[in-house]
Amino acid sequence: MNDEEDLAVLRTRDFWSAIALLLGSIFFLWKTSSIPLFGENRAGVSGADWYNSAALVPLGIFGGMFILAACLLIISIRAGGASTALSKVGIGWSGPEALRFTTIIVVLAGYIIGLVPRVDFILCSALLITALIFGYRGGHAPRMVLAAISVSIPACFAFFVNLPREKWNATNDDWLTLAVWAVFTLFVLTQSKNDRTTKLIPVLSVLAPTILVCAMAFGFRQNVPNRGGLIFSQIEYQYYVTIKPLWSR
Repeated sequence: MNDEEDLAVLRTRDFWSAIALLLGSIFFLWKTSSIPLFGENRAGVSGADWYNSAALVPLGIFGGMFILAACLLIISIRAGGASTALSKVGIGWSGPEALRFTTIIVVLAGYIIGLVPRVDFILCSALLITALIFGYRGGHAPRMVLAAISVSIPACFAFFVNLPREKWNATNDDWLTLAVWAVFTLFVLTQSKNDRTTKLIPVLSVLAPTILVCAMAFGFRQNVPNRGGLIFSQIEYQYYVTIKPLWSR
């Protein structure tokens, strides 16, 4: 490809990516609209004050995603991305790019559909972060496949074994996710003896979701996924039984 075709391919990818992000953000904004924001009480969720509403965080995240996707769509259209989307240039995918795109979809679908509603948020997010950083850093195809498999195993187990809502607090899928993450992390460490950045993956994968979920639950008083999860249930217990009484005396 020459430089003009490379630019056309890039803008075409931007166009399709923006469409996908717009559709995704619209869907999640629609689902978030069922959560009360101004004092209603629906589906057992109380929203006495707007700043305590569980809808606040997802509205901010997916509202921001919608705005960014709209800006990307406008830029791609002005640059000719829409006109070349279905032309002979297409999106210019090669085999490795198709593999990257497919495995990312598998990883994110497994995380959002299979893990988040049923598995401890810290555990499933640690697995996701490990998979994304290790799997897609450097563009190695075997790592991408391994990342997709590592997320798919506990995601499929959680989805098919604990599909009904009444089973979402079961911890058998938590233990499986923990085991997969531990084995995956050990493998990552064996592959990164001389790579300082990769050695930080286990720390980042645990620290980031832990800080996020604790800030949501105890700082902003937001509803968090699967409060009865293997790790967060212990954090919540220690917070209310051990830590909070220290400044409540």
